[in-house]
Amino acid sequence: MKVLLVEDDRAVADFIVSELAQAGHECTHCADGDSGLDAARADYHDVLVVDRMLPRLDGLALLRTLRQEGDDTPVLILSALGDVDDRVQGLHCGADDYLVKPFAMAELLARLEILCRRSSQAGGEVPTRLQVADLEMDLLSQEVRRRGELLTLQPREYKLLEYLMRNAGQVVTRAMLLEHVWGYHFDPQTNVIDVHVSRLRQKIDRDFSPPLLATVRGAGYCLSGG
Repeated sequence: MKVLLVEDDRAVADFIVSELAQAGHECTHCADGDSGLDAARADYHDVLVVDRMLPRLDGLALLRTLRQEGDDTPVLILSALGDVDDRVQGLHCGADDYLVKPFAMAELLARLEILCRRSSQAGGEVPTRLQVADLEMDLLSQEVRRRGELLTLQPREYKLLEYLMRNAGQVVTRAMLLEHVWGYHFDPQTNVIDVHVSRLRQKIDRDFSPPLLATVRGAGYCLSGG
């Protein structure tokens, strides 16, 4: 990935730049909103990571300007402001994702990879079918089959599985599931995710081999064909 980071906290910026480099990605850093806007205009980037509270031009103003100019580069807002209203405001300004400080670098990387993958697929034909190994989901009929056998899923289980299938092979964190499957209405300490993942695993893996849905200790879940 080619990443533009707009972050005024030098320690945070140095950490992100270093971690992205170690993961094999290229990162350009700007320390204020004005220079960040200039850099976004001057060169192509796969994704932007923008702090919300920046000197000279705040992150939301930067984002609004880019969107008004027709720039649809994926943008992840990074902020210490984590209330629901703050997140909603960021998304309404055109952000594609919103991550609250402090954050885990593994989660930031996962989110950036997902944003880039979605962006690369956006210009293609809209898929009507998802498949991971022998697990298939028809997005039109909303039928799910494994090895041709029809599986009966509850609406929330279907939505959970759809999100996992769209991000197959990637570690999906609990926070990502809370945001994209449940919205911002649940306490992160709730066991609602564990309960639904357990039920889903029973339906897609219990009578089949190999198992597809794995728990990644300390990170989240991953749906993979092996």
